[in-house]
Amino acid sequence: MKRTTASYTIHQPAAFKQQMLYWASRYNICCFLDNHAYPSNYSNLDCLLAVDAFQFCFPDVNKLAALREFVDTTDDWIFGQIGYDIKDEIASIPSEHIDGIGFPDLYFFRPAMVLTLNNNELTIASLSLSPEQIFAEIQKIDLSVVSIANNKTALNIQPRITKDEYTVAVKKIKEHILRGDCYELNFCQEFFAENASIDPINVYQELTQLSPNPFACYYQWNNKHLLCASPERYLQKKGHRIISQPIKGTIKRDAVNEANDLQLQEALLASEKDKAENVMVVDLVRNDLSKVCEEGSVKVEELFGLYSFPQVHQLISTISGQLKKGIDLSAILQASFPMGSMTGAPKQRVMELIERYEKTKRGLYSGAVGYITPNKDFDFNVVIRSILYNANTHYLSYQVGGGITFYSDAEKEYEECLTKAAAIKTVLNSPTTI
Repeated sequence: MKRTTASYTIHQPAAFKQQMLYWASRYNICCFLDNHAYPSNYSNLDCLLAVDAFQFCFPDVNKLAALREFVDTTDDWIFGQIGYDIKDEIASIPSEHIDGIGFPDLYFFRPAMVLTLNNNELTIASLSLSPEQIFAEIQKIDLSVVSIANNKTALNIQPRITKDEYTVAVKKIKEHILRGDCYELNFCQEFFAENASIDPINVYQELTQLSPNPFACYYQWNNKHLLCASPERYLQKKGHRIISQPIKGTIKRDAVNEANDLQLQEALLASEKDKAENVMVVDLVRNDLSKVCEEGSVKVEELFGLYSFPQVHQLISTISGQLKKGIDLSAILQASFPMGSMTGAPKQRVMELIERYEKTKRGLYSGAVGYITPNKDFDFNVVIRSILYNANTHYLSYQVGGGITFYSDAEKEYEECLTKAAAIKTVLNSPTTI
């Protein structure tokens, strides 16, 4: 079944994006990806929206094999998500921790409607409604009405672990490093609120207005919502070329004093601790990609690239490789997931230690959301800097973490977690109980 396609010129893209979101949220399944016009040599599309599941892949067992079959037999757009805990299938490391949200480990769908927006040009490709009807429905949405009230309740956000418990865990992780169990471990913690009531679309828009990052995503799976302002790409494939862009190295920005902000950039570039973290994850990604790429083709395109975002400066490295013939997404996930920036090294051992010291099941956090094109190219983010919300149970959650090395200072690591969550805390407008 072929899509009916039509194109339109949009005179106010920013407002139209908001209308697209409100329209898409009427459906049980939707995925909105927005790069917020960040300049990049690796950009594909400015804004991409998938709505309604025409077909889907939602397996209980043998999930990567089911994904392989779904992708192989679908010559069309596919969108979806990979939760961190699919590691149980990849590495046989189950988690028994609390999961207050309940996103599936893996869900992919062939959308009934796909909308792409590049600059002022909108393309609608549909298997169900006519493009004309879709365009008319979106245009009818009155933003002055739908966005009047946020309807947020007062949120009582609490930490899953206390600051003292965090400090003790960091000390124990450093003891593992000293014994040679691992080199670096990404240690995450959850902040949560029960009996929470929010308007997910409005909160997502507030979050991305405050922190407009290049891998932002609004993803709705039935009554579960991901409000994501991620700055990080997990994997992109174009033809036979694949790239990964892990982030390691973070420092808070000074939005008021430009001279001090420049000094902070210089301090990050000079930080041996941050550069050591970055090198470790680069080596890990190189090793992962070498399993699926042609021998000798894996290389570091950029090391310690300094990139500035609204709240932080960060070090991003880019690793690329040429895929071997016959390698598909499932094989790439088997080789590289979970992404090294969210685990540490060596990966198997640190994932075991993560289960020991973390107290929350990561779920979709530190997983990935993205799309596969009809010609089997793909692009996936890393789910960080995100609010997750279950509208059925009224449970709201966000997680933050950082790489622990032998040189880590627990107090500074904790402060880095709070820095990474600054935009989320501002949007939720609730002082966190520490």
